[in-house]
Amino acid sequence: MKELAEVRTLKVNRYIIIDDEPCKILSISTSKPGKHGEAKARIEAIGVFDSQKRSIVHPVTHKVHVPMIDKRNAQVISMMGDHVQLMDLETYETFDMPLPEEYKDAIEPGKEIQYLEALGRKKITRA
Repeated sequence: MKELAEVRTLKVNRYIIIDDEPCKILSISTSKPGKHGEAKARIEAIGVFDSQKRSIVHPVTHKVHVPMIDKRNAQVISMMGDHVQLMDLETYETFDMPLPEEYKDAIEPGKEIQYLEALGRKKITRA
């Protein structure tokens, strides 16, 4: 899910959609309005799922898409090579996810982890 927001309302460490990818905003810099124009904002962001840096420039009154980020907790049920099976602690839904390299040693069956869900994709954020 996503919603619209004006560029002027965005803040650092919040999220924005750039090139159909949810991104975390790293910095926002605004320029002064010109003689016949309006103020512009340059937004630097990093992709939540692909870790690519992206930047966009829009007038501050321009509307952009903002993803609905859902941060949730889950319990590790089992580990199968480079995949992990999780159970959401609220809905009791079970699902498989690829195991990120940085959490290979920290995750074990029975442990609680935190993950986020955005635009139908999931990512482990804390083990």
